[in-house]
Amino acid sequence: MSEPASKSLSLSISVVCFNSSVQELHELLQSTLAAIRLLRDSQSLAPVVIYLVDNSEGESLALESFGDLQASCDELTVALKLLHGHGNVGYGAGHNLAIRRIDSDYHLLLNPDLKLDEGSLKAGIAFLQQHGEVHMASPYAQYADGQKQYLCKRYPSVLTFLVRGFFPRFLKTLFATRLARFEMHELNESEPTVGIPIASGCYMLCRSATLKALGGFDENFFLYFEDFDLSLRLTALGKIAYVPAMRITHAGGNAALKGRAHIKMFVQSGIRFFNTHGWRLIRQPR
Repeated sequence: MSEPASKSLSLSISVVCFNSSVQELHELLQSTLAAIRLLRDSQSLAPVVIYLVDNSEGESLALESFGDLQASCDELTVALKLLHGHGNVGYGAGHNLAIRRIDSDYHLLLNPDLKLDEGSLKAGIAFLQQHGEVHMASPYAQYADGQKQYLCKRYPSVLTFLVRGFFPRFLKTLFATRLARFEMHELNESEPTVGIPIASGCYMLCRSATLKALGGFDENFFLYFEDFDLSLRLTALGKIAYVPAMRITHAGGNAALKGRAHIKMFVQSGIRFFNTHGWRLIRQPR
């Protein structure tokens, strides 16, 4: 069911970064402003707030670094706000600092290592406006080389994570069907799919009221699986949709390639996730 038209749509955005380069954030902000411009051209839009949440130790970022974007921000009535000095509180907790401040219709949760296609916000918000039962939209994502990235997932098993994260390539081929099922390779790329179980936290376009009702992310997840947990809790209030017309380019990441500290965090968060939502050791996700 479509939502009733409102006088002016409101949008807020948060980006959580940790030792991110100014160039990476500049590219993200440039693409975000271009997407806001197209959205504003399509409908009435209230002033937009973009929160840069710097989880770095110390205060390594400054808004002055993005001064060349200020003219575009002023034209589009976009305010950049920097939240810093809180230290490395974790990815979900960083976004929560922004979520507690927002009073918008829709809130976009972003990683710093991506770029939005110009039409991404227009397509995603139009879909949410037309489907009141959907509370989160997940985009089509690709790597810089154009290879598709699978952001939508089914409920995982421990075996699936071991294969996906730690098995060598030649062994992964033995589990290709399992991995494709987990990553929902069968999703239609020409039209949206409603009823996605889990969406990646690199880009989550959500109803702000839903995020607030959930209390945002569970801050017991420092890094990894906070998006899985949020997705599953959100589906108690509304549905998640895959909207392929909403497109991004994402650098992506693999915990197993980032060293022992990330592997340890991945395992700890995985144990917390399964303890919270239920263990599935081997059984293929349905």
